[in-house]
Amino acid sequence: MYTPSAFQLDQASALALIDAHPLATLVCSNGEGSEVNLLPLLREGDSVLIGHIARANPLWQRFTDGARAVAVFRGAQGYVHPGWYPAKREHGKVVPTWNYEAVVVHGRVYWQHDAATLLSRVEALTRHMETPREAPWQVADAPADYTEALLRAIVGLRIDIECIEAKAKLSQNHPVANREGVIAGLQAAPDAGAAALAAAMRLRSRSE
Repeated sequence: MYTPSAFQLDQASALALIDAHPLATLVCSNGEGSEVNLLPLLREGDSVLIGHIARANPLWQRFTDGARAVAVFRGAQGYVHPGWYPAKREHGKVVPTWNYEAVVVHGRVYWQHDAATLLSRVEALTRHMETPREAPWQVADAPADYTEALLRAIVGLRIDIECIEAKAKLSQNHPVANREGVIAGLQAAPDAGAAALAAAMRLRSRSE
C-alpha cells in the first residue's frame, strides 16, 4: 500500500483500528487466481487473525492451508470538499480529495474444523461485539443442539500475520487551518460517516 511518511500509522494504532473495525475484506490467492470475501476478523495477540466462514463457501477448498491472504480493514473515511479549505478563498489552489484510515494485513491462511476451536471462534467474536452492551448476548443463551448444528455449518480460519501496513490519510499534509476547516465542514455534514471522520481527524491532530 502506498503510504507517504506523513500518513503512516504505528503498530499500536494499526491494531487498535483492527479492533474497532473488525469487518475485513479478505483476499485469498494462489497460482490459479484470487477470491474476495467480507467477514469479521479478530486479533489473537499481535500475530494472528481469527474468524470463520460458511462451510458451503468453497474458499476453504479452493485455497488450501498456507495460501496467501490479505485482509483489509477500513476505518473512518469520506470525501473532502475543497470549499472547506481556507486556502480556497486565499488563492484557489485546492482540489477535492478522500480521507480514510486503512490497515492491510498480509499473511497465510489455515482452516480449522474441530468443534472446540469453532466454538471458541464464535464465542470470541460474540464477546468482542456484545461486551459493550448493557445486557450482552452469549453463545450459551442459545439452545445447545441449535449451536452444535450451526457449528457444523462453518469452517474456522486462522491467518498467521507476516506483515502489517497501516495508513491514516487525514489531511496531515495540510496546514493546520486547512485541517480545521475540513473538520468543521465534516461536523456540519448530515451523515454519520462524516462525523466519524471528523473525530478521527481531531484525534490524529491531538496525537501529533
